[in-house]
Amino acid sequence: MCRGLDSLPITCLERAKELKALFGSLLQKSDHTITGQLKKSEKLRLNVDEPLKWKESFEKLLSSQNGLCLFRAFLVSEFSEENIAFYLACEDFKATKSSKLTTKAKKIFDEFIGSDAPREVNLDHLTKAITKENMEQPSQSCFKLAQAKIYNLMEKDCYPRFLKSSTYLELSRKSKTG
Repeated sequence: MCRGLDSLPITCLERAKELKALFGSLLQKSDHTITGQLKKSEKLRLNVDEPLKWKESFEKLLSSQNGLCLFRAFLVSEFSEENIAFYLACEDFKATKSSKLTTKAKKIFDEFIGSDAPREVNLDHLTKAITKENMEQPSQSCFKLAQAKIYNLMEKDCYPRFLKSSTYLELSRKSKTG
């Protein structure tokens, strides 16, 4: 299960907080970009209509670094952050060198899919069985079915709730008036 806000990377938490706080001052800014300090070397940039694009599709939300961070923070508040963590782990896994596939696949399986997984995602028995079978000879696509199921779950369940959340509604309202 989710370990709460402490399980999110600090930069993601900071970015989510800055998105909410800094976007509020958008109306006073003359340019349509917001910058804020994340780390000494990293700047946050939020285009004024970026939140409006997140509503166009779930894919657009996930492809935006700011949108992903805000969505992830929302999932933490909903106690379902393990879904996006699993999805992102699968995306990272696809780029894994073949020499490290077995080790990384086992880590992902044990963390998210196994019967005693600390951050178990909600998958049906058949999907778990197929994924477990794929683990016998891991390849970059061994989590493809499980990842697709979690993506669909987030798209059909979490994403609509995110779009109705007070944080998103406030950002989109300010985008429209900014």
